[in-house]
Amino acid sequence: MPPLEAVTPTRGDVWHAHNAHCRARYHLLAEAEPDLLCRALNLFALQGLTPRQVRVERHDDLLSMELLMDGLSWHRAQVLAEKLRNLISVCSVDLQDADSARLEPAQAAG
Repeated sequence: MPPLEAVTPTRGDVWHAHNAHCRARYHLLAEAEPDLLCRALNLFALQGLTPRQVRVERHDDLLSMELLMDGLSWHRAQVLAEKLRNLISVCSVDLQDADSARLEPAQAAG
């Protein structure tokens, strides 16, 4: 068996710290639950991340939330978007690379 150093990876490491970073913009639409803002922001806090900007508006029974986050790889931004989609009462999450035109389509999560 060859030494571990001799084995070359067959695919890129999407979690590597030296990957290009982007400015991610999240647009959430969710039911207006009292704890939703805390639950959404906690997903970032658990990873030691602080959003650059958070904007929340209530429209009757819905919350519209926009978060701007710097310094994420696109893969990490997508993983966080999927975690946001999995929160109870979240209707949709749009993820956009604010530095380019890259856009991930909205997906319902609940």
